[in-house]
Amino acid sequence: MSGNIAAILDRALAGADISTTEGIALLHPPDEAARAAVRTAADALRQRQVGDTVTYVVNRNINYTNICEQHCSFCAFRRDADQAGAYWLDWGAILEKATAAVAQGATEICMQGGLNPEAKVNGRSLDYYCQLVTTIKDAFPALHVHAFSPQEVQFIAREDGLDFRAVIAALRDAGVGSLPGTAAEVLDDRVRRILCPEKIDAATWCDIVSLAHQENLPTTSTMLSGHIETPAQQIEHLAQLRSLQQQAQARGKTGITEFILLPFVGQEAPAPLRRRVGRDQPVLADALLLMAVARLFLGRWIVNHQPSWVKLGLSGATEALRWGCNDIGGTLMEEHITSMAGAQGGTCQTVAALQTAIRSLERPYQQRDTLYQSVALLGCLDSSAACR
Repeated sequence: MSGNIAAILDRALAGADISTTEGIALLHPPDEAARAAVRTAADALRQRQVGDTVTYVVNRNINYTNICEQHCSFCAFRRDADQAGAYWLDWGAILEKATAAVAQGATEICMQGGLNPEAKVNGRSLDYYCQLVTTIKDAFPALHVHAFSPQEVQFIAREDGLDFRAVIAALRDAGVGSLPGTAAEVLDDRVRRILCPEKIDAATWCDIVSLAHQENLPTTSTMLSGHIETPAQQIEHLAQLRSLQQQAQARGKTGITEFILLPFVGQEAPAPLRRRVGRDQPVLADALLLMAVARLFLGRWIVNHQPSWVKLGLSGATEALRWGCNDIGGTLMEEHITSMAGAQGGTCQTVAALQTAIRSLERPYQQRDTLYQSVALLGCLDSSAACR
């Protein structure tokens, strides 16, 4: 193994923040021994930071509409309003899905959807989004609503002529408990101009996440990997997440609760990007190495790391638990955005399936809530209920 790689790993294990140059070096292990050392170090750091227990959350995903004004080059989910397959859930359908989730023991509802300019109540986008939340929270006050990415916050602000802070505060007051750190893709505008030219730029994404933290709304963080980005851009993305978390913790805020790697699935993506990427499904080996390096680079700042079983399959996500991850994600109960892109991991996992996957590594498991507090097993959690 390269002495340089060994020295970087020693620094990471000692609790130091490794540099972007060192992070890039870890993404280029010179041989299998160095690659194995990166995995071992990430796994050791995971054990020191959060122990051996693998967590999971019982949740339901609600993609409330796929009607969207934007045309991201990787997206197979969006539709125009008059296009075949377009949908827009009404309040009754939202409440029905939440009710079914609670009956199955869910502690979290995650909501994200397309940017639909017609989605307004009283002529205001903000009122529509707030009603999405209150429809659930009025019926189930204890249910955590994890909803609306920075892109959705910007969309609401633009539609209603509001500033970001006002939108975030209103969503929080309506009952949003945390924001998904999605729409990040890769926080490099050279990449974003190709992947998602109509989306917010990297600086705006970071500004909205920072404002959410200031308004006492935790967020998650993500990276869409394995498409046109370079290793240097991957590490710079992680550096921006680390900086956001350092700022949040300096203010005494929770900030970012977890990092989730989202490997690119392009089977149903528009043809130009598919041709450019040259593959339809994630490369597991690449995703595993990046997850290990993310653990080492984010260090003590973001200690919860989660793979995506939707994108990698449950077996791939289970293997990621040996590469620095400590959480296997949620039951989801349904998922449309990634599955419509051609992902082969499925759209639902039962609690029993998640527990069995964790047990296969001879590690203990624990149900958690959205903010990584342990909870007792709740409600109807038999082997089939989570997929009904």
